Amino acid sequence: MTGLVIAAAGGLTREVLVILAQVGDYDELVLLDDDVSTWGSVIGGATVLGPTDLVVDRPDHELLVCAGMGATRRRIVTAWAALGVDPARYARVVHPAVEVPIGCSLGRGSIVLAGAVLTADVRVGRHVVLMPQVVLTHDDVVDDYATLCAGATLGGGVHVGEGAYLGMNSSVRQNLTVGAHSTLGMGSALLTDLPPAETWGGIPARRLRTPHLPAARSSTGDPTQEDPA
Repeated sequence: MTGLVIAAAGGLTREVLVILAQVGDYDELVLLDDDVSTWGSVIGGATVLGPTDLVVDRPDHELLVCAGMGATRRRIVTAWAALGVDPARYARVVHPAVEVPIGCSLGRGSIVLAGAVLTADVRVGRHVVLMPQVVLTHDDVVDDYATLCAGATLGGGVHVGEGAYLGMNSSVRQNLTVGAHSTLGMGSALLTDLPPAETWGGIPARRLRTPHLPAARSSTGDPTQEDPA
């Protein structure tokens, strides 16, 4: 039997469960969440059994972290590593209508939802989330734990740093860098490099907040429902 343990019980998990129902790769789906109020609830036909440290009870299952925010995904992955979880157990989930062309790569733990486009020589790291209709063009690089919300578009040769968050329908001009742990607001157009740990927004995008590192949210953090900028 092939099983999958999913951490976090929010909107992203529901979207992933729809994909899994289509592809039918797993015989057992186990949901875990550190929010006590979710325990026993049923999401997409699967029951939340308890906290994320129960991963140790399913040593042969593949794993996926479906928290909406990259900082929360990193926290859970780090906690599971401390429990001895092998990084090779992390699954990749790609909507069946999305093509990952030869020459493109997708790291373990990453999620690609419906309508996303990867063109040529795109590299996507580990535990990245690409929401619906995200467009990655030639030679883009997206580092670990980044989140690209619905409709985000990158020109060619863009580098998105670790843990960065690109809001819905934001766009980045070719050959730019989006710094690690930075946020580009919903509907923004980035025309210059975005420094690490800053929040920018507008057309053209400019700094909105002083530099900061994002605080980890609960394991149900979900960028499909909100944009921090």
